[in-house]
Amino acid sequence: MSIEKVRAYFRDCGIEDRIQEFSVSSATVDLAAQALGVEGARIAKTLSFKLGDRVLLVVCAGDAKVDNRKYKDEFGGKATMLSYDEAATLVGHAVGGVCPFAVPESVEVYLDVSLKRFTTVYPAAGSSNSAVEMTMDELEKYSRSRKWVDVCKGWE
Repeated sequence: MSIEKVRAYFRDCGIEDRIQEFSVSSATVDLAAQALGVEGARIAKTLSFKLGDRVLLVVCAGDAKVDNRKYKDEFGGKATMLSYDEAATLVGHAVGGVCPFAVPESVEVYLDVSLKRFTTVYPAAGSSNSAVEMTMDELEKYSRSRKWVDVCKGWE
């Protein structure tokens, strides 16, 4: 299970005890916000894309949507989401639990500036009923992100 990979990764980082697991689904922004009792914008959703032979994860605020023009300008190609099966195979986490933690080194992780307006956000932790609260500095560190990008719209 991918939550076990995240748990092991977080154990090595000394933050395993911060994973929250729910008795209800947190597979969507709305469900995660309900489970946590926070506004949906504070859910850090992880979107998975393929670009040629590259796999990219963009972590953005729950109320943000990818802007195709900004994405193309940043990454040099069209935004094409991974399929359900591709996400599980290439990222190591199934849709609903995709997160930027404990992913293969070849997977490129980027953080969208839509997150920066919050003190803390809640990305998934590898399953469709988990989350972990993190500051922006922690998210940057533990996701091993390559950089901050501006590829989303609708949140301003």
